[in-house]
Parts: sequence; structure tokens; C-alpha cells
Amino acid sequence: MGAADKTIRIILGIIIIVGGFYYKSWWGLVGLIPLLTAFISWCPLYAPFGISTCRKK
Repeated sequence: MGAADKTIRIILGIIIIVGGFYYKSWWGLVGLIPLLTAFISWCPLYAPFGISTCRKK
């Protein structure tokens, strides 16, 4: 997972969590998914499709 992908996932995750708190909704927990995938640097949906956002060496 590339740096830009991680950054987008972290920002999106935080926005979803904050939105969940603001609207007092359990849907804010969905924001944990992009945060978790950003911190472990692996997305389970990328594997079956062979997608990689890392720069090629």
C-alpha cells in the first residue's frame, strides 16, 4: 500500500468516525476499517484483484 493510499484511508477513517460521533450513530465504527487497513498496510480487497498502490522499484 502506497503512502498516498495510507494518507487517504487515515483521513477518511477519521472523518467517518467524527461523523458517527456527530450524528450519534453506530455507523461511525465503519471508520475503523480504513484506519486498520492503513496501519497494517494491507487491504484484503486488493489481494484478489492484484491491485498494488506501491511504487515499482
